Amino acid sequence: MQSIPVDTSRLGALRCVVGPEPKITNQETKEVKKDRDGKTVYTVGLSVRQDGRRASIIEVAVTGEPVGVEEGALVKVTGLDAFSWAMGDRHGISFRAAAITPVPDAPAPSTAHARKGGGA
Repeated sequence: MQSIPVDTSRLGALRCVVGPEPKITNQETKEVKKDRDGKTVYTVGLSVRQDGRRASIIEVAVTGEPVGVEEGALVKVTGLDAFSWAMGDRHGISFRAAAITPVPDAPAPSTAHARKGGGA
């Protein structure tokens, strides 16, 4: 499988939409995927939206739990690679990153808005 480096600076804002979860390799046994060094591989769902385009959701695999990455938070993705795959008549693109970290000082959006001065 050939890896294709992805220029994340061209992806626009990346936001976590599904927090880190251990990647399952076998749904029947619930076996968790490990890398060559025995570390757990996690998946994180990210929304990607370039200016003027529709948003897409990608699932990104990363070794080790991304600390501080929560749903709704803006994130930085380091070392993102895309992989083309095919299994029988199924095919697609998977993503793997060296790291996913929260963007400092970027609070998650809130559904409750604080109002000052009262009144409607």
